[in-house]
Amino acid sequence: MRDLVAGMRYLGKGQRWVAQHGRWWGFGLIPALIALVLYAGVLTVLALWSGDIAAWATPFADGWGSPWQGLLRGVFVGLLFAGGLMLSVLTFTAVTLLIGDPFYESLSEKVEESEGYCPPSPDRPLWQEIWIALRDSVHVLLRAAGFGILLFALGFVPFLGQTVIPVLGFCVSGFFLAVELTSVAMQRRDIPVRERLRLLRGRKALAIGFGTPVVLLFLIPFVAVALMPGAVAGATLLVRDLVDEEEPPAPDRGEGPYGQDRAGAPYGQPGGFGPAPGPFPASQGQPQAPQYPHPPSGPESSAARPPAGW
Repeated sequence: MRDLVAGMRYLGKGQRWVAQHGRWWGFGLIPALIALVLYAGVLTVLALWSGDIAAWATPFADGWGSPWQGLLRGVFVGLLFAGGLMLSVLTFTAVTLLIGDPFYESLSEKVEESEGYCPPSPDRPLWQEIWIALRDSVHVLLRAAGFGILLFALGFVPFLGQTVIPVLGFCVSGFFLAVELTSVAMQRRDIPVRERLRLLRGRKALAIGFGTPVVLLFLIPFVAVALMPGAVAGATLLVRDLVDEEEPPAPDRGEGPYGQDRAGAPYGQPGGFGPAPGPFPASQGQPQAPQYPHPPSGPESSAARPPAGW
């Protein structure tokens, strides 16, 4: 339950980050707007042809009387359009990330820099980055499609198909959407897609808590476009906490053990050029040379002087 709430918070943190950096929010809208136009056309065609598709897919019901034929094909059309919406939510993110790979890579880097440290990207040309992103997206979408087909078939089960299966479908879609959104920060760390899936499977509630609200919000027209930059920012913050990594040590700028500049510290003080203080007093095992306030003088000076090497 804690991970579920934490995932929702990451979405809120991402939206808050882009709200505080308006220029980057506008920058991230460009690829989402392009993808929105493409998907609006595809969903319009699906809505216009869904009745013909239902008739083609259920020829066995041609001789059925009313109301059974209309009921069956109506359920088919509803499930077909619902499946199309779910698929569009998943593929919208993948296609938008492909179109806007340079945009979202820059946005994600800026988020990490604002948090203190951004791991360097692999030294690869842009075309290779896009190819890796496309290959990984296909891998994730094929897995999501397998679950989608199973859930589509279970949707015909009475009562279960109208109550439990839709909820389960949203959760599955949310998980895979989280995989897609975290791909920008994961790819920068050169984490392969199978390892990404393993990491998020180990924290399913976190991934579902982050991705499922995004799925529900993306079903509202134009909301997907407005929330996409913040979703990428939130996914970047999620990856920073999910992947256990250490920041590199700060460069040595000539500072002493207590943060005092060596050049400015007096001799013998912390950070100066004298001997650094030990972890315990000198009396506990460190021999000290005898202290002479004034050098001895006179005939006995050679005998009174401490032996060399002390």
